[in-house]
Amino acid sequence: MPLHDTVVHRFRVTGRVAVVTGAGRGIGAATAVALAQSGADVVIAARSADDLRKVAAEIEAAGRRALVVPADLGDHTAAADLAELAVATFGRLDIVVNNVGSAIFKPFLDISPDDLLESFSFNVGVAHALTRAAVPHMLARADETGRADAGAVVNITSTVGRVGARGWLAYGAAKGALAQYTRLAARDLSPRIRVNGVTPGTIATSSLEELLADEGMHARLVESTPMRREGHAEDIAAAVAYLASPAASYVTGKILEIDGGIDSPNVDFGIPDL
Repeated sequence: MPLHDTVVHRFRVTGRVAVVTGAGRGIGAATAVALAQSGADVVIAARSADDLRKVAAEIEAAGRRALVVPADLGDHTAAADLAELAVATFGRLDIVVNNVGSAIFKPFLDISPDDLLESFSFNVGVAHALTRAAVPHMLARADETGRADAGAVVNITSTVGRVGARGWLAYGAAKGALAQYTRLAARDLSPRIRVNGVTPGTIATSSLEELLADEGMHARLVESTPMRREGHAEDIAAAVAYLASPAASYVTGKILEIDGGIDSPNVDFGIPDL
């Protein structure tokens, strides 16, 4: 077999099963479709059933199966149940993408302890609930088939969890914690299960639609990015598909920054000095 065919094959996840949270639109939707195009059947979860059905149609157009699960993933039990649903429906679970998140944007003195707890619960607690539920299924399936690699987990973090920006304390602290969770979980689950993260920069999705619609804010965000443009959901999806694939079989505990080269947001989001 030619070398280039071998390399390309390593990026495939044919026959594997993935769960993607927050998959109704944006990064989650693009990731679910990318994994299907790479060969996986996909369990997709989000609040909106209508959004999920559109994504399911794209997955099926790629020749793979989709399971639509409308759910409020702020409920840790609902997140954990996704692992059971994947195995009950498709007979296995190989890939988990923890994409769902909740952003709180407030001045420092308006952020309550409950705001912090809510942000950590949604951005870290949900990821842990699903990952914890998925791991036994991944290990059991690998043992049945004699595979050394039991599965892959990819967590979606955020640039503000790495470099910070005024107004994003609760969200940035939680996403920073998710990045460290990724590194520590990778240690706990090695060598059988790989755990990595992807840090998006300014990505043109519906969650940033209002900010990007403001010409001044759009210009400032672009100016703060060395690539001088916003990214797209497919940029993140490609990175997730790589980390979930055998091509990344020697990668764990790492955070891949897909942010156009941002070192610091250096953007005024409208929060005044105290």
